Amino acid sequence: MIKPNGIHHIAIMTADIKAQIEFFTDVLGCKLSAIFDMHGVPGAFHAFVHLNDHSYFSFVQMDGIGEIPSTLGVTHAGTGAGKAAAGTMQHLAFNVDSHADLLSMRDRLRTKGMTVMGPIDHGVCQSIYFAGPEGLTLEVASSEVEMEQARWIDPKVLERVGISAEEAERYKSPDAYSGSGGTVPQPAIDPAKPHQAYPPEMYKALMSMPDEQLSAMISYKEPPVLA
Repeated sequence: MIKPNGIHHIAIMTADIKAQIEFFTDVLGCKLSAIFDMHGVPGAFHAFVHLNDHSYFSFVQMDGIGEIPSTLGVTHAGTGAGKAAAGTMQHLAFNVDSHADLLSMRDRLRTKGMTVMGPIDHGVCQSIYFAGPEGLTLEVASSEVEMEQARWIDPKVLERVGISAEEAERYKSPDAYSGSGGTVPQPAIDPAKPHQAYPPEMYKALMSMPDEQLSAMISYKEPPVLA
């Protein structure tokens, strides 16, 4: 079955990429893996810090970001209980493998002068909470076992959010698609589907372009530092 099997990276906008790198390397202990001119975006910088060999945390710095206001309840939630606009990040939870590691992570944060809440036992995981630069709401969590659907999918909540029993069964067992070898053609643009916010004519041109042509046009395969 084909489905995502983890997070490769989450990209966060920043007005101060150096400050974010300082926090994530010194306070959280994640090594800097990459920083380079962002591909296809003149004047932008892109950085990656290492979580594991398949997962990274990423920052994007562009001119003018510092002039965009940060507003609690709109751009930022501020806490794990706060609101933010639909489609924005409410909070971000990193993983560790055990309760002992969670306590060690709390110790690391506190040795760096960070105030930390937790561990809080949510049943599905144990979590600690703290803040990051530029209003990030951060969590480190540990789960001992996979969530058990029969215990954690609440029928009362399904009803309150408008999910029928038939829909719930479909959500619990998605179709077992195994791929078609990359042969499925691009569908027509359907306004009812989510779309990236490119200028309409540019988006139409990009989506009508053969995959190989688009890939050749905007791929950047070589690292910025020569071997």
